Amino acid sequence: MKKLIICLVLVVGFLGFAWAGDGLLSPSQLEKFVDEVEDMPRIKGFDFVDGCPVPKSLRISMFHKKWKFHRDLPPTQVFAYGTSKKDATVPGPTIEAHQGISTHIKWKNHLPSKHILPWDPTIPTAIPHTKKGIPTVVHLHGGIDGPESDGHATSWFTSRFKERGPSWTKKAYHYHNMQHPGTLWYHDHAMGLTRVNLLAGLVGAYVIRQPDVELPLGLPYDEEFDRPLVVFDRGFLKDGSIFMNSTGNNPSIHPQWQPEYFGDAIVVNGKAWPYMIVKRRKYRFRIINASNARFFKFYFNNGLRFIHVASDSAYNEKPVTIKDVLLAPSEIADVIVDFSKSKSDSAILCNDAPYPYPSGDPVNEANSKVMKFVIKNGHELDTSKIPRKLIEYPSPNLSDASVTRYIAMYEYTSDIDEPTHLYINGKPFEAPVTEKPKIGATEIWYVINLTEDNHPLHIHLGLFVALDQTELVDVDKFKECMLKMNDAVKCQVDKYALGKKIEVPAHEKGWKNVYKMMPGYVTKIVVKFSYIHSNASYPFDATAEPGYVYHCHILDHEDNAMMRPLKFTH
Repeated sequence: MKKLIICLVLVVGFLGFAWAGDGLLSPSQLEKFVDEVEDMPRIKGFDFVDGCPVPKSLRISMFHKKWKFHRDLPPTQVFAYGTSKKDATVPGPTIEAHQGISTHIKWKNHLPSKHILPWDPTIPTAIPHTKKGIPTVVHLHGGIDGPESDGHATSWFTSRFKERGPSWTKKAYHYHNMQHPGTLWYHDHAMGLTRVNLLAGLVGAYVIRQPDVELPLGLPYDEEFDRPLVVFDRGFLKDGSIFMNSTGNNPSIHPQWQPEYFGDAIVVNGKAWPYMIVKRRKYRFRIINASNARFFKFYFNNGLRFIHVASDSAYNEKPVTIKDVLLAPSEIADVIVDFSKSKSDSAILCNDAPYPYPSGDPVNEANSKVMKFVIKNGHELDTSKIPRKLIEYPSPNLSDASVTRYIAMYEYTSDIDEPTHLYINGKPFEAPVTEKPKIGATEIWYVINLTEDNHPLHIHLGLFVALDQTELVDVDKFKECMLKMNDAVKCQVDKYALGKKIEVPAHEKGWKNVYKMMPGYVTKIVVKFSYIHSNASYPFDATAEPGYVYHCHILDHEDNAMMRPLKFTH
């Protein structure tokens, strides 16, 4: 035991973290709505030759720099994506791709030898052999691309590619952009470091556009009125540093790891509680929840509604008008807001989701506010419209489902009833692969949540439709059996999945890549491993190494170790 402690001290010392704080800042010390929201730099992922779009190669790097999150907050040390250190931003640049036209990106790591945040070597973690450098790897969330370009957790690399993870393949990633149009986002995915690398700032939006399909819809589509909004929460110290508690809930087991990270400052496009000046017309907001663990339930304080047009990376079949929208970490809501309907000259975007969700603390004064819209007076010419129909993709045919899987989510606790780790199907990430779908297959997954948290499940490569959620009765008895046998069929899940059914909300009935798995419920989803718009197979070898993963997108859970491998077969 003594040797283990010495070893951990040495490992922490090598990668370490450069962090000097001077006390936690109360969010009440920062005035809200004083910084204008940023529109992140936009980078085209394609070129034009003779009027036709053609593939393009980009170089985007990760830099250690300072970023101003609020007018009255000292500059904060961050990790930021950008084409240069000067131009790097938090979140990173919005990459705009063209459907059917490839984008090639060489992701480069210019990060220092030590992290700016505390991390924990007792969970499965990417650690360089030399104990120097910060491992990173980029995952395009929602992207349908080859495994070599998916950003696998063990495909990490350090500064200047000096060290590489066991499944590292190549420097430049190939994004085919062959899928349907929609909103994606890119972020770090390094094993055991995802939560700290994202907290440090490594997130950004990615939009696939298909003008010939989208422009006839009439939705807002130009830069002024079509805006990604990347939302996350942070805590800050008085010196401007990002605050992350350096002591875990079970310090004798995990010195630093905590089950969820929450900060009271709500950040939109890199500014804490910003404002945006808008005209009295329709705007399109692609809202990305880039938080580690915080759910947001967005609504307007003046009664404005959201017209929901797309969920995650796929359009709805029809627009759906809703008064509020619940987003789990990594979920995307593509919405239209018509400010001409406002009877006031301002509207505050609010949040009332408990944290952790759904049974945690209610929101407080700080995290109940997100941003303010200042609405200009005067009539505006608005040629955009809301069509009756959007894009209809073929519905999944359950009779085509070749495999039925049961996916169980577990949380394990210590003697003091604090979480120690979380598993899917009772297995660590390193255990042999159990999910081996065929390329082009349709599968039915029953996701069984045996924990008290709502877990947003994200499947790489695959898209799915949520069908229903059924409550488990006598859940403690079923859970006792599952902890012993880890087999839903042998534990007769059908005898327990008899409680009330929750219907999938109208705006979430389409294709998604993340869905909220309610605690104590079985969620039935139908998963498709081919393009949803054409049913065509992939233009790459999805069976290649290192394969893919599926996981909970609460980053603190994913890192310890609610993630499993996904390997494809022909």
